[in-house]
Amino acid sequence: MRAIKVALLGLGVVGSGVAEAIITKGPSYAQRLGYALQLHRVLVRDVTRPRRIEIDPSLLTQDVHKVLEDPEVDIVVEVMGGEEPAHTYICEALSRRRYVVTANKEVMAKHGPHLFDLAHDRGVDIFFEASVGGGIPIISSLRRDLASNRIHALRAIINGTTNYVLTRMAREGLEFENALAKAQELGYAEPDPTNDIEGHDAAYKLAILATLAFHAFVPPNQVYREGIIHLSSRDFRYADELGYAIKLLAIARHHNEKGIEARVHPVLLPREAPLAKVDGVSNAIEVEGDLVGRVTFMGPGAGALPTTSAIMADILEAAQAIVLGRPPIPWPPFNPIPIRPIEELLSRYYVRMEVADRPGVLAQIARCFGDHQVSIASVIQKETNEEAQTAEIVIMTHMAQEAAVRATISDVGHLPVVKEVGTFLRVEG
Repeated sequence: MRAIKVALLGLGVVGSGVAEAIITKGPSYAQRLGYALQLHRVLVRDVTRPRRIEIDPSLLTQDVHKVLEDPEVDIVVEVMGGEEPAHTYICEALSRRRYVVTANKEVMAKHGPHLFDLAHDRGVDIFFEASVGGGIPIISSLRRDLASNRIHALRAIINGTTNYVLTRMAREGLEFENALAKAQELGYAEPDPTNDIEGHDAAYKLAILATLAFHAFVPPNQVYREGIIHLSSRDFRYADELGYAIKLLAIARHHNEKGIEARVHPVLLPREAPLAKVDGVSNAIEVEGDLVGRVTFMGPGAGALPTTSAIMADILEAAQAIVLGRPPIPWPPFNPIPIRPIEELLSRYYVRMEVADRPGVLAQIARCFGDHQVSIASVIQKETNEEAQTAEIVIMTHMAQEAAVRATISDVGHLPVVKEVGTFLRVEG
């Protein structure tokens, strides 16, 4: 029976899960698929460190060249994380005609099309299902199952940490800092949660999805990004009263010759929308195509087991291609398409502000909105501070252009009667 030899770059939580799956499930894979998976090499930082799993010490090495230059290796699995040296190692593995499996969202977001070209030139392939959505099979769906569609739009909740924090804020009235602390206590948030709470993680994932869906390279640094740190428990209370939920949404739309919009930020979603009901650490990805219509993929978006599941699926697919001598599915050309600036966005808006509690204030604020052709749909006074003689108001707008709304908020913020513009959110759907 043919043995497919796998090399692991990294033996952390996910790497250990993959190694354990290969070792313990290898016999069942061989029986089902007709070929054996064999763990052949493992790159680690310290070969003497105690391991969570039992692994043959002779497989471990701290020398990456012993892994990448080994002619017996068929598949290289990169689970190190970070851009470098992972990117360099992936390039070298592909150059040596090794199939590559990776969970690295940063590398794939920044260098995806170049890696696709390199793999194609060498007659191999690169698989990266685990880079987006944990155990949700979205990459393979975009590449194969939805390939007959022209994808118009993507909307997704693709960061479990922030979705958990927002869920606690909505359900329990917690402030952001307290909800984040709960997430950290449970292991849902890193000790340094910056990449999650400021939207970097979701921006990488959206860049990957948009690049695949639209056949156009969407660099992550061109994805508009806002985090969730400015949200208050009051925003969740007011949103609920207005019939909305607050979610950190990753959104991409193709506007034909007008370019692609790609943005990550908190939004108000109608309570009845399917994505508004995705709570906790779950992820969901909504895809809109010309043939299939709107479909939603939902499942565990993070964690060792879902990520291991996605990586193992990619390893098995690569192994099958090797055994059958099947040529890789060619990647489509990734055409240059401009990314639309956020200032061109058309949306409705929610604006919360604290103002002086006296006559004539609303007239001054309304004048600023009117000067920029931003139409007010409703104004609701929420709370009054009698001691400070201030009131909190929430303004909902009709559809307006982002640039005009930003200019309006700037002008409003300079009015003597406005103490603070607290939160500014877009309404989606």
